[in-house]
Amino acid sequence: MGMCGYFAVPGKCLVVIGLKLLFLVPAGLPAKSGDSLLKDNITVRQGDSAVLKCSVDSLVSRVAWLNRTTILFAGNEKWSLDPRVVLMENTAVTEYSIIIQNVDVHDEGPYVCSILTNKTPKSTKVHLIVQVPARITNISTDIAVNEGSNVNLMCLAIGRPEPSVIWKHHSARGVHRFVTEGEHLELAAITKEQSGTYECIASSDISATDTRTVQVTVNYPPFISKTRGTGTPVGQKGILQCEASAVPKADFEWYKEDRRLFNGLNGVKIENEGKQSMLVFFNVSEEDYGNYTCVAMNAMGNTNASIILYGPGAIHDVSRAALLPHCSAYPLTLTLLCLLKF
Repeated sequence: MGMCGYFAVPGKCLVVIGLKLLFLVPAGLPAKSGDSLLKDNITVRQGDSAVLKCSVDSLVSRVAWLNRTTILFAGNEKWSLDPRVVLMENTAVTEYSIIIQNVDVHDEGPYVCSILTNKTPKSTKVHLIVQVPARITNISTDIAVNEGSNVNLMCLAIGRPEPSVIWKHHSARGVHRFVTEGEHLELAAITKEQSGTYECIASSDISATDTRTVQVTVNYPPFISKTRGTGTPVGQKGILQCEASAVPKADFEWYKEDRRLFNGLNGVKIENEGKQSMLVFFNVSEEDYGNYTCVAMNAMGNTNASIILYGPGAIHDVSRAALLPHCSAYPLTLTLLCLLKF
């Protein structure tokens, strides 16, 4: 509500007029002798309407509604220029009430129903409390960092009462878990398992939650998670497989001993799809048998694994020393099982 500028009263400030109001309002509206019946506090959610009620009877000669030092209504005459403030059409002469439509935060504060009974002014105050639904006003943008970096995420929310803010992590594997409470989230020495979507949830008791998300990408060097050799007869099709996890996605190279293999040369084809690379032999020859190296690389680093192409029954003639580089791509505890598999 405004102050003096809200009213077309030449040469006078409303502060002065408000002090004289009870003696200027013409008689005619009844009011209740004694204090009007008003609650101490009225709580309204932002955007709703607030109804301020004042019970009156025939013994009151003058009545008005004020907000601080601003006159809203004097009798039936509207003094406020705010179109949201309306005098209610009461069905009985026992009530003098106003309604404030589309309530906002600046409407919060004290309101007074002033009455004059037997030339004695009296008034009762009511305090309007405006509740504001929880709303996120600022949140960190999506971020990409290298594994081991420190990450600080921010999510600012407003509301009345003050909203609570929590963070949840939705990992790439579909695991959802609560992380922490508060507007700031600190992740020290972040790991690749901590990549994914971080959900900020602001909530209060007066409205639905407000939710925003931040995508955190963690870059890490390739890790070969799966390899597969094959036993293929001469003249048949053989495939060696190599799978590597990495962010950014890994590029692959294939070698036989120290010689790099290229797609379409020497009867081989290299097929890369997603995190998997395949070395395809369309017509296996005796010369193709042996140890091959799959190399996975990105900007963060590189790794490699050995994979064997062998003929039927020939694997038993391959020494453990030749198999060991292939099996070493697995964790140490699985190396023996890898060797025994062959």
